Amino acid sequence: MSVRIVVADDQTVVREGIVMLLGLLPGMEVVGAAADGEEAVRLAAELAPDVVLMDLRMPRLDGVEATRRIRSEHPGTQVVVLTTYADDASLFPALKAGARGYLTKDAGADEIVRAVEAVMSGDAGLAPQVQLRLLERLSEPQPAPRPPGGPPAELPDGLTAREAEVLAHIADGLTNTEIARTLQVSTATVKTHINNLFAKAGLKDRTQAVRYAYRHGLAEPPRR
Repeated sequence: MSVRIVVADDQTVVREGIVMLLGLLPGMEVVGAAADGEEAVRLAAELAPDVVLMDLRMPRLDGVEATRRIRSEHPGTQVVVLTTYADDASLFPALKAGARGYLTKDAGADEIVRAVEAVMSGDAGLAPQVQLRLLERLSEPQPAPRPPGGPPAELPDGLTAREAEVLAHIADGLTNTEIARTLQVSTATVKTHINNLFAKAGLKDRTQAVRYAYRHGLAEPPRR
């Protein structure tokens, strides 16, 4: 039996291209296509597909919330994210919402097939770079308890412990490559952390980042 699939993507050219590609693959049957998250939820209810290939950045209802609703209301339908973004701010919310697969849009037909087959068999269908990020996240050290009278346990602007650590290294003058070597992660992961913390704290450059770190007690200015 063919795997029944709904494709959800707000870009018409991309959506039609994915539908066409899947139509050429054995064992795959596209039963519907959605231009936004609300339509994806509606089609999941009407068509009961086996899998929804879900974009994340869509109007009316984003892919994360659409995934959450589909997995809550229709647990027999699996969700495989197919998106341009592989940053932490996209990846982890989607997985927490119930997505069992996560691919980027540079994935080939064989990778899409493997991901669909994996989630249908109860496994996870994750792109290699996503698997690497999950392993890195699991290996990240937990923050040590703060001593009484020390800085507040809650970091400013919603920064994660890892983002605060990267910020401290920036304040120490380390380059991205040096930070990656120190934390034993990839340079791409360091760049993702920097992009995320800059966005959260409203920072424009590393000079502002250093001042921010000093101001919030995340790094100590050099003694004169």
